Amino acid sequence: MTLPAHGTERFNLWAPDAHTITLLADGREYPMSRITGPGPAGVVGSGPDGLDHSGGWWTAPDAPAAGDVDYGYLLDGDTTPLPDPRSRRQPEGVHSLSRTFDAGSHEWADGQWQGRGLQGAVIYELHLGTFTPEGTLDAAIGKLDYLVELGIDFVELLPVNGFNGTHNWGYDGVLWYAVHEGYGGPAAYQRFVDAAHAAGLGVIQDVVYNHLGPSGNYLGRFGPYLKSGEGNTWGDSVNLDGPGSDIVRSYILENAAMWLRDYHVDGLRLDAVHAFKDERAIHLLEEFGALADDVSAETGRPATMIAESDLNDPRLLYPREVNGYGLAGQWSDDFHHAVHVNVSGESTGYYEDFGSVGALAKVLVDGFFHDGSYSSFRGRHHGRPINTALVHPAALVVCSQNHDQIGNRATGDRLSQTLGYGQLALAAVATLTSPYTAMLFMGEEYGASTPWQFFTSHPEPELGKATAEGRIREFERMGWDPAVVPDPQDPETFTRSRLNWAEAVEGDHARLLALYRQLIALRRSTPELAGLGFEDTAVAFSEADRWLRLRRGSVEVAMNFSAEPRRLAVAGASIALATDGGVRLDGSQLDLPGHSAAIISK
Repeated sequence: MTLPAHGTERFNLWAPDAHTITLLADGREYPMSRITGPGPAGVVGSGPDGLDHSGGWWTAPDAPAAGDVDYGYLLDGDTTPLPDPRSRRQPEGVHSLSRTFDAGSHEWADGQWQGRGLQGAVIYELHLGTFTPEGTLDAAIGKLDYLVELGIDFVELLPVNGFNGTHNWGYDGVLWYAVHEGYGGPAAYQRFVDAAHAAGLGVIQDVVYNHLGPSGNYLGRFGPYLKSGEGNTWGDSVNLDGPGSDIVRSYILENAAMWLRDYHVDGLRLDAVHAFKDERAIHLLEEFGALADDVSAETGRPATMIAESDLNDPRLLYPREVNGYGLAGQWSDDFHHAVHVNVSGESTGYYEDFGSVGALAKVLVDGFFHDGSYSSFRGRHHGRPINTALVHPAALVVCSQNHDQIGNRATGDRLSQTLGYGQLALAAVATLTSPYTAMLFMGEEYGASTPWQFFTSHPEPELGKATAEGRIREFERMGWDPAVVPDPQDPETFTRSRLNWAEAVEGDHARLLALYRQLIALRRSTPELAGLGFEDTAVAFSEADRWLRLRRGSVEVAMNFSAEPRRLAVAGASIALATDGGVRLDGSQLDLPGHSAAIISK
């Protein structure tokens, strides 16, 4: 797949419905003219002749051809310039002028980086604004050695694209090609990826293509990027299959290619793909799979596409040659729910179907809990079984905590704010010894006491008020006390969510951190834990006594979810790891104190 050049000029623009356009560049006006003929060659998603037949492209041949330029577009006589839909920089925010950025000026030092696939990997999900006190990409570079020592393989960054305000989760982005200036902008992003690769860490970027944020979204002024009246949870749907959708899909796929090529990232996490509304014969997800294969062939490194999907549809993972989408991975919320219920006892809402040890046993063996079964939360049957002949367990990305499952709770509380060391250790063992690709959420590894709450910084008072009130209504419907829901616009909600790194070396925090390091090291040195297929997994459990025994090859993982001690029969000869000093192995009998786990090897 070749990225389209859109002609030879830097300021070519797609605006099919505009009558006149003027480029404002460094204070000077440059009238733009329509590109005649079929349009620029090579547009992703175009016809079989490789040309864009939609028309609507404009060019400014007299505009500055080099150097940094602050610019915007005046459409149909407007006096206020709009930022470029493909802007790489927004120094003064998403409502202001764009600034050119030469991605090729960075001298990459990662020529020896070979990348890696998901099998056996551990991913660390982090939000740049709350990961360090400074909240920048350069500050995050200073924590890479810590992540290496922990045993991490991939750093997954929550969305970094341009949003309105100073701080945000990142899912209110409106300029998908820009890196938020508060994080350091695009040059800092390149430095971060280079530093991560030098440290032996891959980088996965979380990207949002299913909706745009509520402030600074001017795409509708330029063309049919959105489908008015066909919304999803967050607003109007992106136009993936209507008139003009060739260019909209090109806009998305070019953005994905930008991260992989210009910024050397190793993979993308595709946000909420179940919200895509795409009825074309070739689904956008299949095009993502093809793009990843093309970039991998071009660079010689894996390009990993991971979908966040609520569908429990394994077609996302099947190869394209058998009518799948060819993605490398997808999140499995079922695993999270089963672990969460078994360590916390919480079983309301969407946790209701997971209130058993058997639910965890099923996801450990089959990947999904709902694979065609009735979902009480949805009020219908949900999902389909995984054809295990087509999928390796590493294709499922699992966790016991993530930004959604923490931040979308009323108070943004982590497991570590209500559970003790033993239960947190059980969650760690279940996740890091599962057959799947394990993901941690920043601070989880030391039981961070800080919450991770929903925060925004909308400068518009009416938008900030609507966001806060909407949040309260959302949790009232779920039975939460609205008085405990923090105001997302209150700056303290953001600052409360920053990690407190000082506590990582104290008491049970340090004890838990040591356990995570040991677990990840054992996972890496024991191929049977992460390298075997579905067929090599066996589970036994007792619902009454609340224990579970997972076998991966010759390795057994015994977990006691009860507060009472339990004795289990095991086949192993030695304890490779125990979460509690009271664990004892006497011949074939394993004694587990309450809320403890052990890994047994032959």
